[in-house]
Amino acid sequence: MHGGLVRLREILEGLNPSEKKVAEYVLAHPERMIELSVAQLAEASGASQAAIIRLCKSMGVKGYQDLKLKVAGDLRESGGVQGYQEIRPQDSIATIVQHVSNNNIQAIHDTVKILDLEQVSKAVEALQQAKRIYFFGIGASNLIGQDAQQKFLRINRTCFCFADPHVQLASAVTLTEEDVAVGISYSGETKEVIAALKAAQQNGAVTIGITKYGSTTLAQYTDIPLCISSTENEIRSGAMSSRITQLNVIDILYLGVASNNYEQSVMYLDRSRQAIRELANGMSKLNHKS
Repeated sequence: MHGGLVRLREILEGLNPSEKKVAEYVLAHPERMIELSVAQLAEASGASQAAIIRLCKSMGVKGYQDLKLKVAGDLRESGGVQGYQEIRPQDSIATIVQHVSNNNIQAIHDTVKILDLEQVSKAVEALQQAKRIYFFGIGASNLIGQDAQQKFLRINRTCFCFADPHVQLASAVTLTEEDVAVGISYSGETKEVIAALKAAQQNGAVTIGITKYGSTTLAQYTDIPLCISSTENEIRSGAMSSRITQLNVIDILYLGVASNNYEQSVMYLDRSRQAIRELANGMSKLNHKS
């Protein structure tokens, strides 16, 4: 049981003022919070007991006791990498290496806390059964889709990832109940991805969303939500740690499908490696001749 602090941090900015008071108090005083009753937390945070109950609902936890257990679990794991570090002017190379690496490790660690294993299993099953798989993303998220396409193609899964948003939408309207559409957007508010996933869902395709934890527009058109964690701000807003967590989720899905079809997947991977090896050898011979 963990992930309470991660969930609070992810949804903080979207909370109403009374819920935000409670969330900020818990984030600032997690050790104290786990010793408090609902009434005591309401008094300490300056909010109402009703606000605490609403906050639990907003977080998707079962209730206040569930929240306390998750926060307590986070505190027990506090020996790992703690907190995201912003890059500052004139930082040394050593500092940048350490901060960027720690931020990426922290983002993956936090994402593991909030990933719903049942949803991951559903996503793997849907991808395994899909006749076609389409990955929708814009900008950096499209690069995630291209990475996914390359991986799934190598185990003989028919999949597509288009860079042009108009082509994405045009392809989305051709999907059927035999297909799967994967929308990738950290914010969950990328209009092109939302439009594609909405069209895919309306045409009967199973939709998977890889987006940040909390209430987003993309989530409204997602059958299987896969939530990631990553604090993107200031100069880290260029999709740095969020990209790492998205890639990590794609790897989980890919290996989940490959594992369920292990012998067949290994066969196709061996074929692709052999083909690439032969291509490289052929190019090497041409270069020697020239």
